[in-house]
Amino acid sequence: REKMTMMGETWSHIGSLIASIMFLWAMFENYFPYHLRNSILSYSMKLASFVYPYINITFNEFIGDSDEYMGLKRSDAYAAIETYLSGKSSREARNLKAVDVKDSSQPVQLSMDENEGVTDEFKGVKLSWTVKKNTTRTQSFSIFPQIDEKKYYMLTFHKSHRDLVCGTYINHVMQKGKEIMVSNRQRKLYTNNPSKNWERYKARKWSHVTFEHPTTFDTLALESKKKLEIVNDLEKFSKGKEYYTKIGKAWKRGYLLHGPPGTGKSSMIAAMANHLEYDIYDLELTTVKDNTELRRLLIETTGKSIIVIEDIDCSLDLTRQRKNEKKKAKDEEAKDPISEVTKGEEDSNSKVTLSGLLNFIDGLWSAIGGERIIVFTTNYMEKLDAALIRKGRMDKHIELSYCGFEAFKVLAKNYLDVVSHPLFATIGHLLEETNITPADVAENLMPKSLNEDAEACLKKLIEAIKTAKEEATKKAEEEARLKAEKEEKEKLEATQADVKIDESLAKDVKENGVEVVKDDKVKENGVTA
Repeated sequence: REKMTMMGETWSHIGSLIASIMFLWAMFENYFPYHLRNSILSYSMKLASFVYPYINITFNEFIGDSDEYMGLKRSDAYAAIETYLSGKSSREARNLKAVDVKDSSQPVQLSMDENEGVTDEFKGVKLSWTVKKNTTRTQSFSIFPQIDEKKYYMLTFHKSHRDLVCGTYINHVMQKGKEIMVSNRQRKLYTNNPSKNWERYKARKWSHVTFEHPTTFDTLALESKKKLEIVNDLEKFSKGKEYYTKIGKAWKRGYLLHGPPGTGKSSMIAAMANHLEYDIYDLELTTVKDNTELRRLLIETTGKSIIVIEDIDCSLDLTRQRKNEKKKAKDEEAKDPISEVTKGEEDSNSKVTLSGLLNFIDGLWSAIGGERIIVFTTNYMEKLDAALIRKGRMDKHIELSYCGFEAFKVLAKNYLDVVSHPLFATIGHLLEETNITPADVAENLMPKSLNEDAEACLKKLIEAIKTAKEEATKKAEEEARLKAEKEEKEKLEATQADVKIDESLAKDVKENGVEVVKDDKVKENGVTA
């Protein structure tokens, strides 16, 4: 009974002590001046540091005063830490929660629940990570509700390791977390939206779909030597961040893909993106109003991406011929005011200039972000301005020409799963004599019914190549005939012009008392010269 009485008294004293502490704390919070209160807390923390030798660093989930849905940004550091700790959390933590991850190949990511913690080790030093949550009861008259719960990660470590953690470890966590996010992300294919929609609520300059193009360098119809050359160039670029920094050059590279239609320029871009695991930005220049909008679109692109402008020769007035045609069109419009009015709206749609495009790919704005590849494609390289495709802008020119025998064998393996066949020799001989694109070869190799086997498809291809050869021969003969007719016509016109000149000369001579006779002899006053 005495023990029970003593225990009751002890609990009574403890309760009174707790109540006193709470009363004093309430008085301290409510009645002490703000500056005095901060000074007392600061000195208290210093005194506590002698007893508690650990340092805490917090990483908040959101940056600002409201959540992302209301316009705030989720902290990139918080997301990187969450991704970095995901593997450890799934192995060590008792209480886990599933987090939805947007645009990722792993749509669900396991992370620690509130008040859970894991231990990490870096260079022999153990560090502790804990998930915490603050609950606030602030009242706001805003039409948007404020966040009541704010989560954060807390990193705890001994103060003797401050330099290691602040100088190296945090950067290590950010880098590894972002690398995991990149490897897990779903790659995207972007296209630019018309600028008239940019100012709408939640409008974006780029819209995207998931990039799922299956082409790789293994399935690309191209000579193996050229493939290896391109792959080595791409890998050198992707691993060249420190090198580009050392030489003082923006971390970007330009590729010009040129060749006839159907030779695999789009497939080459897809293979490049799949090999490097980059996103693709398909830039449609005709919807861009001016150079300023072009720069704004560039700013919105991310690293690890390929910016593509297809058929660049059709996108802007980049040739002297087009400039002359434009001048001629303006002269015609000056004569026809109605035509000028009807075409005025069309002409004002895009005012992107060659200088603006050059600044986009090689100027100051091109250095924003880094790790970007810019690809131009064209069917007519000779039409492009030399300033646009010089080295340093389009660093590597890749010609994609007609299908050769090595490219055919790749297509035969892809479409028919055939690596050798007696008909290959005939096809190889025909390909040496005939220009046919890989797209046409692939179309003929693709079985059109369940009854078509490999041999039937190869025979169909042989007939298609023979037909293409005959058509090419007829076309060449027709071109030769037209050329001969043109030369004959020009010769006839030149002869007629000479006759007119002779007649005119004879008339003038006769009027002046000089007579022209045959064999270029001139008779004047009865005397033959």
